[in-house]
Amino acid sequence: MGQIIIGIVGIIVGTMMVAKSEWLLSAFGRVNWAEAHLGTEGGTRIFYKLLGLITIFVSLLIMTEMVEGVIITIFSPLFPSQN
Repeated sequence: MGQIIIGIVGIIVGTMMVAKSEWLLSAFGRVNWAEAHLGTEGGTRIFYKLLGLITIFVSLLIMTEMVEGVIITIFSPLFPSQN
């Protein structure tokens, strides 16, 4: 039950980050790395939107209890099995 609540809160936060990127820009300012690498003037807005999408994706993984499997799949090449 707890993972469902965490997932719903994460989805709401991620959705607000995507929808209100202009507010995030005015509240927290520009991200220099994002401005240099993600576009000329809109890099920070894109950064906040991408961060929101990642938050939504991770929240869905937490809700469906798939986050552990995804982490193991991503990092398994770094730790080969002893078989």
